[in-house]
Amino acid sequence: MTILFLNGLIHFSWVDVIDILLVAVLIYFVFKLVKNTNAIRIFLGIFVIYILWQVVDLLQMRLLADILGKFISVGVLALVVVFQPEIRRFLLLLGSRPFKDTSKINLFKHFTTRKKNMQQLEPVIQACQRMAQTKTGALIVFGRGGDLSEIIDTGEKVNSTLSSALLETIFFKNTPLHDGAVVVDGNKIVAARCILPVSSNPDINPNLGLRHRSALGLTELTDAVAIVVSEQTGSISLVDGGNIHYNISATELRENLEKKLTDLQS
Repeated sequence: MTILFLNGLIHFSWVDVIDILLVAVLIYFVFKLVKNTNAIRIFLGIFVIYILWQVVDLLQMRLLADILGKFISVGVLALVVVFQPEIRRFLLLLGSRPFKDTSKINLFKHFTTRKKNMQQLEPVIQACQRMAQTKTGALIVFGRGGDLSEIIDTGEKVNSTLSSALLETIFFKNTPLHDGAVVVDGNKIVAARCILPVSSNPDINPNLGLRHRSALGLTELTDAVAIVVSEQTGSISLVDGGNIHYNISATELRENLEKKLTDLQS
């Protein structure tokens, strides 16, 4: 069935309805990806310009439509540059989050994974609590399916069983491994003194130190999750997707970290 408007100038079919719905879904997921980031303003600005271009083209305002069309065509290259962290994170999420099976087997796997994660996370939670009390700066990274081999290669390979005592020892100020990040995978400390990319976001709180900026930089480019213990205030922060959850309690850290790591594996 085809619906005609304006004496047949506009043809609107069921294929167009499906096309619009798919575009709406795509816009929704893109919005979720850039929400609460600096890129949302750019995304909304470009979206407004695109809608304006379609309107003037429909009204056959050829000069303005041509100008906006040229801007949109050149803007594609600018989009790749401006949204590089978001595009990278989107592709990582697509590659690391397969369709979830809703069967009973998967449900059993979810609870099994959750219990396993709780056991593995407990040494991290305990270490963060004690380091927060003594204002010992720390930066701990958890991979969630993305490749962190480049980050691991910048540090010292440890490959030791995860324990709270070992984490506290690594981040003790007088140890040679305290400066940098620790990468944790499952129940193993994979590497220490790792160098992370520093975020270049101009809207970052100027009072944040290098650990927070590094955690932001890594989570902007990968799907990793990072814990930061502030050396100045002793507060604990959880960083994910380029966003910081400041000054959280041990209970909040446990709940959020468990959810973020379990959701990927379930």
